[in-house]
Amino acid sequence: MAVGSVQITGTGQLIELSRRLKTAGGPRLKANFARRIRRAAEPLHNDLQDAIRSVNITSPGRAQGSRGGPSPTTRPLRAMIASAIRISVRTGANPGARVWVDKAALPSDLRNMAAVINEGRIRHPVYGNRRRWVTQWASPPWWDTTVRRHTPRMRAEVEKVLGDVRRTIT
Repeated sequence: MAVGSVQITGTGQLIELSRRLKTAGGPRLKANFARRIRRAAEPLHNDLQDAIRSVNITSPGRAQGSRGGPSPTTRPLRAMIASAIRISVRTGANPGARVWVDKAALPSDLRNMAAVINEGRIRHPVYGNRRRWVTQWASPPWWDTTVRRHTPRMRAEVEKVLGDVRRTIT
């Protein structure tokens, strides 16, 4: 599973229910449907943010006699990625919930970093020196593990919402 987005969409039940909402339910029922679908996805959103904030990134350490010093950047990597995780709900033609990393909210040099950290191997230049590179290791795969843990609960909650709304409009 690639870091990018998680979607529970496109099932025949969601599409049919969306059509019925347009004709029978009106805006209040549609808003209730969207709110409950969002509520089903919010624990995943929160846990993904917690997972990236707490991911362990290790390095091989400095070589004997090497120079060091404070990081030249003040950008908190994990916090930036956590703040770029978004959630959206659609009730139109392709209804459902989506949780994703909004790459536009990240600096251009870090747009793929969420996926790189999830893969576990982070290779980058030392303090921006493109002649000297280092490999760091991240564990566990924060995105995949968290999504797998939440998928059964989310499916069950969406099924419950579908059943409730179906009973309301039929």
